[in-house]
Amino acid sequence: MARAINFNAGPAALPLAALERAQRELLDVGSTGMSIMEHSHRGKTYEGVHNEAIALLRELLAIDDSYDVLLMQGGASAQFAIVPMNLLGAGQTADYVLTGAWSKKALKEAKVVGNAQLAGSTEQDGKFARIPKESELKLDPNAAYVHITSNNTIFGTQWHAFPDTGSVPLVADMSSDILWRPLDVSKFGLIYAGAQKNLGPSGVTVVIVKKSLVEAGRKDIPAIFQYRTHADANSLYNTPPTFGIYLLRNVLAHVKEAGGLVATEKRNRDKAALLYAAIDERADFYRCPVERDSRSVMNVVFTLPTPELEAEFVQKAQAQGMTGLKGHRSVGGVRVSIYNAAPREWIETLAQFMKTFGT
Repeated sequence: MARAINFNAGPAALPLAALERAQRELLDVGSTGMSIMEHSHRGKTYEGVHNEAIALLRELLAIDDSYDVLLMQGGASAQFAIVPMNLLGAGQTADYVLTGAWSKKALKEAKVVGNAQLAGSTEQDGKFARIPKESELKLDPNAAYVHITSNNTIFGTQWHAFPDTGSVPLVADMSSDILWRPLDVSKFGLIYAGAQKNLGPSGVTVVIVKKSLVEAGRKDIPAIFQYRTHADANSLYNTPPTFGIYLLRNVLAHVKEAGGLVATEKRNRDKAALLYAAIDERADFYRCPVERDSRSVMNVVFTLPTPELEAEFVQKAQAQGMTGLKGHRSVGGVRVSIYNAAPREWIETLAQFMKTFGT
């Protein structure tokens, strides 16, 4: 079978090695005569996979014992509500920095829960072309937390240096760029990420949260929404998405075997440099609307001279085996998602196609 060149923004490409392992073990994991999907989440076989996934996350991101690592459900969209439900108490405010569609949705949900306020935005005419400078942010030193979205899949912007929030916990939605490079987790109070970009399939949400925030979290909300509930139960309070966590384990094991996050960052920067060079070399034809110091390494966006040419570009690329290039419906254009699992050869194929298209 010929594998598609998959540039989808999410659910996105998974490492072939992780999928092949799942294929080998689909009917029989650990010589048990059962698929992992058939095992009880209370049994030793699944528990081993579950704990290995958490241990690999801790190892790859150097997460120390002052943090809980939780495996939850509901995606980042659920965390838009669960974060303020846990961390935003009565009489408190939370700061939100807007850099794209998902951060706007996070702020909207937080306002349903409590007093959340805009601390900075780079929106112009409904679009975002850059990440704000720290000097532009209006942060409340007494805020319960500061929320950012580290990478913006729709507009192709990314934080390359995170703001210093002092003693106020920094909360980050890292759904679309977690694990793309080494990360100093100690700068954050809480990180959450839907798995379907760099971590695994949809259905799993990773939450990395300081134990002190878990302990101080609100208790006047249903148990299922309290971080302490999941921390106390090792993310086994209710039935978890066992197959999704199994594949998460496979992906993390592959990342480790492929050299860890130092090697991953090198590959990702090389891929992004190749693609942005292809855009900039024909700047009269391809235009990246993102300021250079805010360009995403994960989601590369650009436009062509007309919508008709963009549609033709996507159609002809599809005919050559490249899928997922149509920009988000809210902005149009072309979007190339080059997450960890996308090999350099895919970007080379696209860059070569871009050199000749429209000439």
